[in-house]
Amino acid sequence: MIVEKIMNEDVIALTPTDTIHSAVLILKEKRIRHIPIVDDSFHLVGLVSDRDIRDASPSIFRTEEYKKDLEKPLGSIMRTDIITGHPLDFVEEIGAVFCENNISCLPILKEKRLVGIITGTDLLHSFVELTGVNQPGSQIEIKIPNKAGTLHDIAHIFKNRNANILSTLVYPEKDESDYKILVVRVQTMNPFMVVEDLKKEGYTVLWPSLPGISHD
Repeated sequence: MIVEKIMNEDVIALTPTDTIHSAVLILKEKRIRHIPIVDDSFHLVGLVSDRDIRDASPSIFRTEEYKKDLEKPLGSIMRTDIITGHPLDFVEEIGAVFCENNISCLPILKEKRLVGIITGTDLLHSFVELTGVNQPGSQIEIKIPNKAGTLHDIAHIFKNRNANILSTLVYPEKDESDYKILVVRVQTMNPFMVVEDLKKEGYTVLWPSLPGISHD
């Protein structure tokens, strides 16, 4: 899945000369947490978050005393060291960028112009779709050898049971580098017949467990 499929294209942006007060009003009205700052050509020049705004706003107990603080330009508080993405980036890779840099939003640029934005919530929704957990079904976890052709062989077992695969994920086995863990989301509420077939073919099924049957 690529970023342009999930990014929010209706981006609310302000300019460096807009006031902190205007940002306060927009954050509250639109219920958003980030506002990109752009120039007249809609090129990204900065970013402010709700936290930046809170830090720059006067205390509710001293609003009148520091009222002029709200009239300061956003250019005085915006962050300029911004990580950005491209509409053709892969969502999975963008997820890694979020984790590695501990960010909560990512402006999306095309030819230097702001064309969209992605938040952590957008990523979470997309991963739910990618894993298929938003559809009725069952999850099967299988310990598989790390070699070519294994996924093809396992898919054949599912095909023989007419079990429709909704999604597959693979992650490393922590203790054994020669093995991986395959997670299959299958469109059935009773996966035990497939589990039995997998065990008969010598695969170790980690989940679900069949009563009275060892994983070994």
